[in-house]
Amino acid sequence: MQTDSVKRTIDAVWRIESPRLIAGLARMVRDVGLAEELAQDALVTALEKWPETGVPDNPGAWLMTTAKNRALDQLRRHKMVERKHDEMGAPVSERPDVEAAIDDDVGDDLLRLMFTACHPVLSTEARLALTLRLLGGLTVPEIARAFLAPEPTIAQRIVRAKKTLADAKVAFELPRGEDRAERLQSVLEVLYLIFNEGYSATAGDDWMRPALCEDAMRLGRVLAGLTPQEPEVHGLVALMEIQASRTHARVNAKGEPILLLEQNRARWDWVLIRRGLAALDRAQALDGHGPYVLQASIAACHARARRAEDTDWHQIASLYGELVEIVPSPVVELNRAVAVSMADGPAAGLAIVDSLRNEPALASYHLLYGVRGDLLIKLGRAAEAKIELERAASLTKNARERTLLLERAASCS
Repeated sequence: MQTDSVKRTIDAVWRIESPRLIAGLARMVRDVGLAEELAQDALVTALEKWPETGVPDNPGAWLMTTAKNRALDQLRRHKMVERKHDEMGAPVSERPDVEAAIDDDVGDDLLRLMFTACHPVLSTEARLALTLRLLGGLTVPEIARAFLAPEPTIAQRIVRAKKTLADAKVAFELPRGEDRAERLQSVLEVLYLIFNEGYSATAGDDWMRPALCEDAMRLGRVLAGLTPQEPEVHGLVALMEIQASRTHARVNAKGEPILLLEQNRARWDWVLIRRGLAALDRAQALDGHGPYVLQASIAACHARARRAEDTDWHQIASLYGELVEIVPSPVVELNRAVAVSMADGPAAGLAIVDSLRNEPALASYHLLYGVRGDLLIKLGRAAEAKIELERAASLTKNARERTLLLERAASCS
């Protein structure tokens, strides 16, 4: 096999296998940073050996065996076992058998890794970067490109995150009770943020970054498999699958945005829609009624409408009303205003939008002015709409969205 072909194979294997590899090693050494270093050592060994020997029949198992052997070497060389025991103060009879633990089934290791990478002791930015690094298998340059941040910033963020976890002595374990519910919410929040950044990029030249959506969905599916009784997990998976189904219809050949009501629904991915609706059914069968289940229900209303004019806007407005009761937020209320305008007319929607104009959280939120501009156009108040759309364009950091808003503002003239 050619060297370039082997390297491409290694890259693909690493993206798939690295989360499980790091998770298994972290269970052994109880240190996420060290676990990643050991996994990277195994990757380097593969890069050295596989071009000569060929890719093994089971490359994931080869990487795991290599990394485990290196872990054993380090544990023995540095006498980490004894140091850990001294820290724990455990008598010899109660000390864990590290070598035996190496051969344990992976079990919930991936879930432990998710809860660790998304621990609330870390900032949101740190959780995002660490999750993409450890669970998404992304490199520092890939994460930096995704969030339009300098590579040194992302690298430092990841290093600090691992140090913070070590300094806080965050246990590599599954939390229980209320702590588990809080930590699960943190995991879901991180996946939701990763997906949203891919679905509607906050800055840069691209309207979307589909690779981020795919990473978030993949991690969501893993989480759903590990926590089958959690309705909000299925709700988030449903939301992501249904939203992602519109990817190919959301831009034209030039990469310019196409808004929801103008999209060619024949270009929606109906396989993803069916998967999303099935995930929503699972969530609702578990009596799910949380924010992700409600958002998935809203997305499902759009997905079930084969034509834009068939959309059940009254149902969507009602669901947003339920959502704002659970998650009081001016952004959710703004979304409700859009649904109300479609169900009951632009004047009804504008009344809600105007009630939000003094919300501090929306002062620099470009969509407030974009929505208001749209509603003013529908009411025939073009001069006012032009001002609102130009203000929205001045506030967005996404080049594609800015162009779209300015074109709509110009049309008001």
